[in-house]
Amino acid sequence: MKQENDLTTKVSTPLPHREGPGESPFFNPERETMSREQIEAFQLERLKETVRHCMNNAFYQKKFKEAGITPDDIQTLADVRKLPFTTKQDLRETYPFGMCCVPMRDCVRLHSSSGTTGNPTVILHTKKDLDEWANQVARNLWMVGLRPDDVFQNSSGYGMFTGGLGFQYGAEKLGMLTVPAAAGNSLRQIKFIKDFGTTAIHAVPSYVTRLYEVMQEQGVDPRRDTKLKVLAIGAEPHSEEQRKRIEDMMGVKAYNSFGMSEMCGPGVGFECPEQNGLHFWEDYYIVEIVDPETLEPVPDGEIGELVLTTLCREAMPLLRYRTRDLTRVLGRSCPCGRNHVRLDRMRGRSDDMMVLRGVNIFPIQIEKILMQFKELGNNYLITLTTDEDNDNMTVEVELAEMFTDDYNRLQQLSKDITRALKDEILLTPRVKLVPRGTLPVSEGKAVRVVDKRKVYQ
Repeated sequence: MKQENDLTTKVSTPLPHREGPGESPFFNPERETMSREQIEAFQLERLKETVRHCMNNAFYQKKFKEAGITPDDIQTLADVRKLPFTTKQDLRETYPFGMCCVPMRDCVRLHSSSGTTGNPTVILHTKKDLDEWANQVARNLWMVGLRPDDVFQNSSGYGMFTGGLGFQYGAEKLGMLTVPAAAGNSLRQIKFIKDFGTTAIHAVPSYVTRLYEVMQEQGVDPRRDTKLKVLAIGAEPHSEEQRKRIEDMMGVKAYNSFGMSEMCGPGVGFECPEQNGLHFWEDYYIVEIVDPETLEPVPDGEIGELVLTTLCREAMPLLRYRTRDLTRVLGRSCPCGRNHVRLDRMRGRSDDMMVLRGVNIFPIQIEKILMQFKELGNNYLITLTTDEDNDNMTVEVELAEMFTDDYNRLQQLSKDITRALKDEILLTPRVKLVPRGTLPVSEGKAVRVVDKRKVYQ
């Protein structure tokens, strides 16, 4: 028999507002319009339940014992700082199911992020977790004006990548006609947009610019020839300048989206029509911004690392998860009527992970492939650039032998390396083979990545 305070019985989301298309700006008025006092009271209740729920898991039992705390020590929201941090490495070390807090028979889906040379991270979901996730995404889409009579085209990867299914289920929850177009094949995307009367698209920013280029080539004017009115963009860093350029090109509003597989996926944070920061839903998460070195809180307005604690997760609740994303608090109220904390767009990361076109890549993945070729030396440099609004990667690597005059051999080697890298990171980089001694050598820690993209302005 389940206890009264069991998360599986306490967590529930009221039905969305259904007075009619466009009559309310809120998908869930009760949750979205809470005052700060109501939000904090709600969070404290959920935090206590979540901490108790985590005691079903051996990992957190050990963490709590090492920290010398028990669930009874959590009496105020400030007590969240007593809890241990959780990291991506913790998820790798407990791979595949060591972080689960419910019987495996209760889990209905898993998502997995890409690994480096070790284990990937795995996130498990119960049916209720998926329902709550769909509610989050639907809330975001409703917030920017989408309604059941809209047509939502999801131009995002499906499968293990959460962007596809996350937006799919959210759009269906809202009641829209959904077009699971997936990524790529721009001519087909444009045909769908025109033929199906698509009014909203979800895609990574760099792909939206590519889609516009193909539209131009085909003589398609998005303002004249389509019914588009909303773009949901995210999964890769982008500047305000790039967002405005996308809006100018497509003639519609583009709203920034934040999500990560450890927090379910998309839906964690989203811009409202004011476009003055990402609303992070505090009925689902406790948001902290900490100094990545000291792990102490930073004042509002100062940049730090985003730390999130889940409040409604059954299968895999995460306490104080270090996202490694760098951002800052912009405010806790908004003219849109929501008081959920507003965060700035992500300014980068406190670790070495690169995000390119929505794909997470680690330098060690590049190195692992390069070192498999005996023709290559040990020195390499990864450069990220933005070329005509598209993010690209160039991998320069020194040759071990001085055979640069053998053009055919170099060309074949470059093709082989490119193919191997694409198989590993799922993107096609530019590969440049250079003579030994060409790349700079640092006396200290080697500089492996140079990011020249215009994403942190």
